[in-house]
Amino acid sequence: MYDALRARIWNFARGGLALDEPRLMGIVNVTPDSFYAGSRHAAVDAALNHAEKLIGDGADILDIGGESTRPGAQPVEAGDELARVLPVVRAIVQRWPDLPVSVDTVKAEVAEAVLDAGAAIINDVSAFRLDARMPRVCAAAGAGVVLMHSRGTVQDMASYTQAQYSDVVADVVEELDRAATLGLEAGVSAEHIVLDPGLGFAKRTDHSIALLAQLQRIRELGYPVLVGPSRKRFVGELSGTSAPEDRLEGTIGACVAALWQGARIFRVHDVLPVRRALLIADTILREVPCQD
Repeated sequence: MYDALRARIWNFARGGLALDEPRLMGIVNVTPDSFYAGSRHAAVDAALNHAEKLIGDGADILDIGGESTRPGAQPVEAGDELARVLPVVRAIVQRWPDLPVSVDTVKAEVAEAVLDAGAAIINDVSAFRLDARMPRVCAAAGAGVVLMHSRGTVQDMASYTQAQYSDVVADVVEELDRAATLGLEAGVSAEHIVLDPGLGFAKRTDHSIALLAQLQRIRELGYPVLVGPSRKRFVGELSGTSAPEDRLEGTIGACVAALWQGARIFRVHDVLPVRRALLIADTILREVPCQD
């Protein structure tokens, strides 16, 4: 089961990425209010410096975010979000034209503009729930899409308000399948879709544990899986660390567990230590005898 998607290529605008090894998506937040202070890079120069560091550390993709989804975050108007992300996208694309750039947004207006500016991937943390135009915009641009499971609005999706499930894994699988179908019906190619269980989004710690332990059930939908456990609250609850700054080791542990269960893409703040850990884990897992 671990080998099933190793030869898969994730296609997106102007290119693709082989998933024959763990791939790292480095986080570049251009917001003033992200939950982890170390990821806030509001000025273009600061964002570029951070991008350069992430690339040097081995990032395969950069994910640019202009609207925080931390608990209690205030929604951002599309114009304000574009004012934050568009100059950064343009600058990164100009400096590193071969590097895939992803933009974390739930708004079709923002997606349209950043894709026109050279972004290759849209990371929609609402999985097409919050803007009906988003699937068509992504399809028209040939964009790669990350469909992350969540419930609620930008303001409350990271809270426990919507964390009511009959079977969290079954419910997440069903809702992600529905989102992928929306994309396919709009013209998004299956080879452009990646699924994300949305760890910590409308999920208590026990929900995130169950999803990490049963990622195979999401993989059975036929798409590569991305996970984003980086320094999140459930990592803190499991490791006994209240401050996001103290959650690196827990993040690495969650990423290694997710790799074991079949995740291929890892959205993280700390690319270098996570990459080193995953390369070792992947090398070992390649030697595990396959079981029928």
